[in-house]
Amino acid sequence: MTYRIEFEPVGRRGPCLAGNSLLDCARQLGVDLVNLCGGGGSCGRCKVQVVAGEVSAVTDSDEEFLTPSELAEGYRLACRTFPLADCKVRVPPESLSTPQRTQVEGLEAHVPPEPLVRSYAVHVPFPSLDDLRADAERVRESLQAQHGVVTVSVEVAVLRELSPRLRDQKGQLSVSVRREAIVAVGRTVGKAQRPYGLAVDVGTTKIAAYLLDLESGATLASQGIMNPQIAYGEDVIARMAYASGDPAQAVRMQELVVDAINQAAAQMCAQAGGITGEIVEAVVVGNTAMHHLFLRLPVEQLALAPYVPAVSSAMDVRACDAGLNLAPGATVHLLPNIAGYVGADHVAMLLAAGMHQMAGVVLALDIGTNTEVCLANHGRLTSLSCASGPAFEGAHIRHGMRAAAGAIEHLRLVGGQVEYQTIGGEPPAGLCGSGILDALAQLTMAGVVDRRGRMGDHPRVRGEGGDREFVIVREDEAGNGRRAIAITQKDVRELQLAKGAMRTGVQVLLESNGLAEDEIDQVIIAGAFGTYIDVASAIAIGMLPPLPLERFRQVGNAAGMGAKLALISGPQRAEAEALARRVGYIELATVPQFSRTFAQSMFLGQDLFGTSNHRVHSPLDSSAQR
Repeated sequence: MTYRIEFEPVGRRGPCLAGNSLLDCARQLGVDLVNLCGGGGSCGRCKVQVVAGEVSAVTDSDEEFLTPSELAEGYRLACRTFPLADCKVRVPPESLSTPQRTQVEGLEAHVPPEPLVRSYAVHVPFPSLDDLRADAERVRESLQAQHGVVTVSVEVAVLRELSPRLRDQKGQLSVSVRREAIVAVGRTVGKAQRPYGLAVDVGTTKIAAYLLDLESGATLASQGIMNPQIAYGEDVIARMAYASGDPAQAVRMQELVVDAINQAAAQMCAQAGGITGEIVEAVVVGNTAMHHLFLRLPVEQLALAPYVPAVSSAMDVRACDAGLNLAPGATVHLLPNIAGYVGADHVAMLLAAGMHQMAGVVLALDIGTNTEVCLANHGRLTSLSCASGPAFEGAHIRHGMRAAAGAIEHLRLVGGQVEYQTIGGEPPAGLCGSGILDALAQLTMAGVVDRRGRMGDHPRVRGEGGDREFVIVREDEAGNGRRAIAITQKDVRELQLAKGAMRTGVQVLLESNGLAEDEIDQVIIAGAFGTYIDVASAIAIGMLPPLPLERFRQVGNAAGMGAKLALISGPQRAEAEALARRVGYIELATVPQFSRTFAQSMFLGQDLFGTSNHRVHSPLDSSAQR
């Protein structure tokens, strides 16, 4: 049995199988609802309003996250609600995943282009009764005679189009060669086809894609898009659990990413005046979970101790086998992983930042849902991953949102007034990551929130106990349906956990190398979130060590830049493999003083580790207000 479901105002409608939730129906019809918990009913973000039709009864999750008045008006959590008849559903703006500002350009580095694929213009003689050589043999011999290029094979997919193109173009071909294999024949006549390359950084939240000219190394186009897997969970654990549940679900997770990359590639090629069939090489990086989901490798073992990847070495796979619509014989190269939660994107970031060549003591952080941290101590590299979570990206924060129009991105507290700036100058609708960080820093510096994270008194503070909140935008000032925008006591606790995880990673690396904070010569901050944060705010809450601002460098999407380097340069690709072998890895779960360090890291303020001999109390212990 199926029911017809209509989603307003997005204009999507279609059949939905009985037994499927409204969230399942939304996914099937291409309605991208905010869904942080993978449909588990624990995040409360997939709120919709049923305006017509019959649905299942109100659940405990609905009552937990929705007010009595909302329930009376037909609001439900889509993941907990099942249609019992044809329905019309209104999706409020805050429940839709909106386009956001994505940092796709970052640290630039210049190396001489030395691509693995090169293109050649060749004239191939036509066959005759006196020359009965096969088409492929005549192309190979022409390449050797005219350019001295020896090839030993032609990809099967290329053979399927070689003969007709050879005749259509009257023997004037552009041939692309990778090592000793012919991987593409171009559409140009009389000159070599400009070979395109594709570099992709598959992040947990966002995908950054770049189209490059392999011969010059120039970036022709770039695009940042949401990772559509987010519909199945905000974090990698939820996605791995989904992919492990059924082979068809693993296929779905791969298809989502591959389709998104194909779409981005087609749009970038159109922008550059080309077609995807001219992309002859690709490099893809991502954390270990994203890497495995992209290749449809098993991920069950990644989610369980000791968190072992299926493969860690660099890989070459055919683009067609991965589902990418590139040149017939195109290859996708994946940089090596280091460990279960330190992947190829970390290797790419280290490559772009030149961490293996750094003198002195350098700290690098790629801030995201999983934050990877590396310490270079006079050439010795040590890395780890800390589960910082998505709080600084707006998740699990009551009025948090992604970096879309109307998001408060910067703010400061001046006396009793809040001054803020929104993206696009739109009326305030919520707080994105940089605004959330600023808010906590301002409250900490003003003494509204104490060292343990407890919210005190202030004219803008209202509520009691754990329900206290600091009002940033009052109801009459908001542009989100007259709903106040505030930082709550619970928000502060979420942010303490996130920043505590990052600072713990930094401190563990320093202690493992016998170093103090003031011995750090430089701090490199990478990642989209890291690009937009106010470093002073991060220092103020203790997320970053208290160092002079001139020691910090924000480099944007360094992982994407590393992928570009590996794409245009064979030596850089080899450098990445050597770099991965040099990195020492620390699993935080094995650190003896982890709990103590984490507890100390959750305090707010700058001087967290100035004194190491005093007894540490967790800011979340029983004496602290929850």
